[in-house]
Amino acid sequence: MKKMMVFLAVLGALRNRSFANRVSPYSRSLSTLVLAEHEGGAVKASSLSAVEAAKFLSEDNSISLLLAGSGPSLREAAAYAASCHPSISRVLLADSDKFTYPLAEPWAKLVHVVQQKGSYSHIISGSGSFGKNILPRAAALLDVSPITDVTEISGSNLFVRPIYAGNALSTVRYTGSDPCMLTIRSTSFPLGQVSTPSSAASIDQVDLSTFGEDDAIGKSKYVSLSSQDSERPDLGNARIVVTGGRALKSAENFKMIERLAEKLGAAVGATRAAVDAGFVPNELQVGQTGKIVAPDLYMAFGVSGAIQHLTGMRDSKVIVAVNKDADAPIFQVADYGLVGDLFEVIPEFLEKLPDKK
Repeated sequence: MKKMMVFLAVLGALRNRSFANRVSPYSRSLSTLVLAEHEGGAVKASSLSAVEAAKFLSEDNSISLLLAGSGPSLREAAAYAASCHPSISRVLLADSDKFTYPLAEPWAKLVHVVQQKGSYSHIISGSGSFGKNILPRAAALLDVSPITDVTEISGSNLFVRPIYAGNALSTVRYTGSDPCMLTIRSTSFPLGQVSTPSSAASIDQVDLSTFGEDDAIGKSKYVSLSSQDSERPDLGNARIVVTGGRALKSAENFKMIERLAEKLGAAVGATRAAVDAGFVPNELQVGQTGKIVAPDLYMAFGVSGAIQHLTGMRDSKVIVAVNKDADAPIFQVADYGLVGDLFEVIPEFLEKLPDKK
């Protein structure tokens, strides 16, 4: 009997210790590093959405923003970052010619250097091309497994992400070592009305004295960037998006979509089929392998509604679809649908809509 009581006491102690070990890593205060993309002296909206996402990790969360680049534009972006969001407590600045262009190799090494010194519990980036390029390589250097395309944060180690092209949601519990690395879907963490911080965040230079050249960094170099110059809103942040599909048949016909977008002050989007057919460049592609958008109004012309495309736009506030096939899958997610020939519908729209002033 006495031996049994001793055994039960030891077992109880082991259970308590095991439970304490399980919860202690997440009961401490958190610190998050947000990898920020900047352009023209300002931090991009997708990076500020990552700051919004970091707020859901814990009420007691110190958020630092990491900026890298060179020249006056970087310093302007740092000043902007320090005063643009009340949740940012610190801005880390890596000023070097090595970061003039956002290549994965030097950026991943920078994240490794900063993490070694800062010991952050979480590292977050938007799931655009910037984050998808850098975070996996940085995670490999830090020997952790990243969680990608997060749409909901339920705690410091519990996340929701879409699977099967958005047809199902997976809840993931992170049980690995620090840091927990995430890419977040910017449309799921929109930047609302942000109050002006009472005081600017501190701006600190990253010590790059240990940042030497290695084989990995030397194996890639920036060649060029090609993009269309347009006065239209950016596709990822536009309030209205007008998208065309393969049913437009040619690049010449696709100009109807562009004229309609101009009248509405909207961004232009395209399906993968339209991009593959050469109607428009791939930077306008909406979908699983393109850009994820969630505008107030999404208008789809000649878009059948493949699963991969729906993944990129199903969170739009209002979806309007025009397709001559009454059984097209796009009508299953559309708020308003019109069965008709787009070559008749779009000219009528263009005729009745006033010119944008």
